[in-house]
This record gives sequence, structure tokens and C-alpha cells, in this order.
Amino acid sequence: MSVRIAIDDKALGRRGALLAALWAICVVLSGSAFAHQRSTPETLLADGISIPNLSHGQMGVIAGNLSAILALAEQDVRPDPIAQRLHSFVNLQYFFCMRGLVPGSLTDEASPFNECTHAYLAGARALLVHLKSLPGRQAAVDLAGGIELQMLANSTSLILCQYSDERFNTAAVLSPHWSDIPSHPPSLAAFGGTTLVLVACGWLMTRRPAGPDSRDSELA
Repeated sequence: MSVRIAIDDKALGRRGALLAALWAICVVLSGSAFAHQRSTPETLLADGISIPNLSHGQMGVIAGNLSAILALAEQDVRPDPIAQRLHSFVNLQYFFCMRGLVPGSLTDEASPFNECTHAYLAGARALLVHLKSLPGRQAAVDLAGGIELQMLANSTSLILCQYSDERFNTAAVLSPHWSDIPSHPPSLAAFGGTTLVLVACGWLMTRRPAGPDSRDSELA
């Protein structure tokens, strides 16, 4: 009995994660308040914090240190307004970009998720740079120094792509290019596989094992 419960719990967790991912898609597509917004330059300058972009090669280095950067921001016992806004932007952008789980989001320039990946990784670097500038943030200084060394050692850090010269802003959250998914096989396969898993889970949940009463009626 205990083994069966553990298996059911794991299956429920996987279904919950898949449903949460599909819910995020529905939120974006429904045109809600958090949907893809393209503000005018004047509005961005007035309402948001400008975020410099990073090269295609630098993305991999920041992605490898993303959890450490977010952990530093979350451990801050003296919240800084700019750090809070940058932290919120990174978390929201990371969420809308499916948390980097779609294949090719980081490495494939043609991926519908590459631009939004640029956005949250650029935001993460801006967050670290700001944390480093605050007094008493030695951990941020050390992490930034280590990342700089990694970028120097990374021969691909200077590789650019179509999004490398784009600037971002905390006032404009980018959603993936949903309309491009059908023309990008890795993304299409990922979403197609997720749909099949959800359909299979729904089918399994509708099946009920035969109980004692039904077995007795069959014998009669």
C-alpha cells in the first residue's frame, strides 16, 4: 500500500507541473495584465529600469549561475528598491519563458524562447551588478568576479545573435514567440509530448479498477 501511494504522489506531482506550465501558456495567450507588452521608449524610461543585453555566448555563463544570483537577492535582509524591481522582473520573465525548460531556449537563436531567455538572463546579470554596487555585499562581489573569470575563459562569450543588441526594461515583460512554435521542431515536439502525457494521464484517471461488487456481478 505504501509503495502505491508514493507512486501516485509522484504522478500527481508530474501532472501538476505540466498543468502549471499549460496554465502559464493560457495566461499569456489570454492577453492578461501580464501578457507580452511592447511599450513606447518614453514609457519605458519613465516607468522601468533599463537593462543592458548580453551576448549569445555570455548567456550560458549567466544561466549556470542563475540560481546563485537569485539566492543572493533572496537572502538580502535589507531590501533595496532597485534590486527588488530587478529581482521581480527576472522571476516573472523566467516564469513566462517556461523556466528555460523548452529545448533550445538557451542555445538556439531560432527558438521561439530565445528572446525571452535573453531577457531574464540579462536581468539576472543587471541584478548581480546592482547587488555588487551596494555596500556590504561581499558575496555579490565574489560571485561577480567568478562570473567575469568564467566569461573570459569562455571562448564563445563574444558570439552575437539577432537579440544581442536588444535592450530590455523592467516595465516590459516578454512572452515567447508562440506563433513560431509550429516552425521550430524542438519546441513543437516538447509541447506535443506534453499534450500527449496530459491526455494519457487524463485517460488513466478516468479508469477505475473493478471493485468487489463488480467482480461479484460478473461471476453471477
